[in-house]
Amino acid sequence: MKFCRFADERFGLVRDGAIYDVSALADRVVAQQPRVKRGDAYVAALPQIARAVDGADLGAPVARVDDAVLLSPVATPTKLIAAPVNYQAHIDEAEADKGITFNHAVARIDQAGLFLKATSSLVGVGEGVAVRFPERRTDHEIELALVIGETCANLTRENALDVVAGYAMGLDMSIRGTEDRSMRKSIDSYSVLGPWLVTADEIADPDNLNFWLKVNGEIRQQANTNMLLRDVRHLIVWASEWYTLYPGDVIYTGTPEGVAPVKAGDVMTAEMDRIGAMRVECRAAATAPVLANSAR
Repeated sequence: MKFCRFADERFGLVRDGAIYDVSALADRVVAQQPRVKRGDAYVAALPQIARAVDGADLGAPVARVDDAVLLSPVATPTKLIAAPVNYQAHIDEAEADKGITFNHAVARIDQAGLFLKATSSLVGVGEGVAVRFPERRTDHEIELALVIGETCANLTRENALDVVAGYAMGLDMSIRGTEDRSMRKSIDSYSVLGPWLVTADEIADPDNLNFWLKVNGEIRQQANTNMLLRDVRHLIVWASEWYTLYPGDVIYTGTPEGVAPVKAGDVMTAEMDRIGAMRVECRAAATAPVLANSAR
């Protein structure tokens, strides 16, 4: 099944290009589950929500996918975990392009380790990317993203996929420069997730998915997850050795070659086997000061 969040934080089921509002049903299911102390309660209850939705009378769809503002399918992850340079061809292009590395040596993934992105950078495809620091280079990085469904740690390859609630596409947007990787990749809107969450039972082998990304209709990136240097199971096990994983935590698995700049006004389109397609617009980030308590 495909589950999304849309409009005013509503919870939806996606079928045949249409969205059915299942917010009330999902709320009832979550209320009946043990309280989730950390993480996303709706992701934790996703198997129960899926069972309740299956065969239920959902009424008429409330929107077409193409007309809806899709939010991140995960509302409250405790962390976003990402795998750097996890495709050999991307390592090769990074070593050849000083605009990516700024003359720094490219550390292999086993040396660099995983890294964390701020959860405040997470957005859905309908929210778009707000390009900050237009005088600098902001690159697109398309990748498979997986969402953890339960609290877990110290996993093995044999049970790694058992903790996955579902899969989505991710855009790990990156400003190039000399700052720490996590700083350059944690800008507001620089972690796109979507267009929805496909439940894990729909994807038997996450390590064999074709995907591509275009900018303004021009193909930029194209690969298959079977080219990952460290596969999905490895990444889950590795992350669980270092951190306790909670429902809703997201793991971005790494991007292939073809990373390139985007600017305000550009439109990114992407597609991945078994997940679907998405359209993400780029705009200029606001530069005016923001004060939450500005009434003085």
